[in-house]
Amino acid sequence: MVYKSVVRNVLFRMHGGDAERIHETTLRALSVVSPLAKAVRRKPAAERTVFGVRFPNPVGLAAGLDKNGRALPAWGALGFGFVEVGTVTRHAQPGNPKPRLFRLRDSEAIINRMGFNNDGALELANRLDRLGPLSVPLGISLGKSKVTPVEEAVEDYRASLRALYRHGDYFAVNISSPNTPGLRSLQDRGALTELLSALEQTSGELAGSGKRKPLLVKIAPDLTDQAIAEVLEVCAAHGVTGLIATNTTLSRDGIAPADQAKAAEAGGLSGRPLAVRAREVVRFVSRETGGKLPIIGVGGIFGPDDAKAMFDAGASLVQVYTGFIYEGPGMVRRIVKAL
Repeated sequence: MVYKSVVRNVLFRMHGGDAERIHETTLRALSVVSPLAKAVRRKPAAERTVFGVRFPNPVGLAAGLDKNGRALPAWGALGFGFVEVGTVTRHAQPGNPKPRLFRLRDSEAIINRMGFNNDGALELANRLDRLGPLSVPLGISLGKSKVTPVEEAVEDYRASLRALYRHGDYFAVNISSPNTPGLRSLQDRGALTELLSALEQTSGELAGSGKRKPLLVKIAPDLTDQAIAEVLEVCAAHGVTGLIATNTTLSRDGIAPADQAKAAEAGGLSGRPLAVRAREVVRFVSRETGGKLPIIGVGGIFGPDDAKAMFDAGASLVQVYTGFIYEGPGMVRRIVKAL
C-alpha cells in the first residue's frame, strides 16, 4: 500500500510526468543497485519446470521493461521467477520518435509505440558475457530491425539468435508488436512457416549434439480464432516449444472516460483492459492444443486473482509489466505467496 499511496505518486510526477523519462530513471537506479542484488538468493516458491527449464516461481517480468538487460540481477531480488529481455533486434536502433509512452491512469493501462529501441543483439550479448550467470532463467525476445525489409526478416532473426544463443534459457519470436511496420504480417501462415523453419534449423545447428533451447512464439491478441489456429498448426510443424499470449492490443475497449484523449495515441495498449482478451486467447490455445503446448500468459495481471484466472485458463507461467508499474514490487510476492 505504501507504494500505491506514496511511492507511485512521487514517481508519476517526476520529470513533469514524462513516462519514458521516469522509466529510464527507475531503470538507471535499479542498474546501480543491481551488482548488490546478485548476492540476494531467494528460496524457490511454487517452483515448476516448463519446456525443460526449472523456474523458481512462475511469475516473470515481460519483455520491454528491461530490454537491454541493464538491471538483470535486480529482478530476481525483487521476487521474479524469470526475466525476459528485449525485444532485441539484429541492428541497434533508436526506436520511434518521442513521445512514445503514455500512462492511462484511470484505466490502469499503458500505450506504447516504442518501436524496438535497443542496443542491438551483439551489444546485449557482450553485456550478458560481462554479467555472468543469473539467479533466475533468462528469456530473450527477438524482433525484426526496422531497417530490414519484411522479405529479409528471416536472416535478421537468425543473426540475433546466433549472437545470443549461449545466453538464453528460452527464446521468444516476437512477430506481434504493432509498432514495427510490417511485423505482424509475419504471423501469416506462409511467412511464419519460412521464419520458423529457418529458426528451427539454426537452433539445431547451434545446439550441436546438445539439447535445443526452447523456442516460443509471441502472438497478438487481435488475431481471430481462425488465425490463431493457423499459427498453432505452423508452430506444431516446426518444433515450437511454447506460446506467449499475448502482446499489446490495437483495441481501445475498456478505456475509462478520463483517458479517452490519450487513448487516441497510436501504439499498443497493455494493462487491465487487455485482461479478458488475453485470457480468452490463452483458453483458446490451451483447448486447441489439448493443454500440451506450454503457454506464458500475459495481459492485465495486477494481483493473485488475475494470475489465478490466467493459470485456470491454461497458462503454465505468467508475465507482468503494466501491473508491476501500477502495483509495485509487492505484487510479485503476493502472487507467489498465493500460489
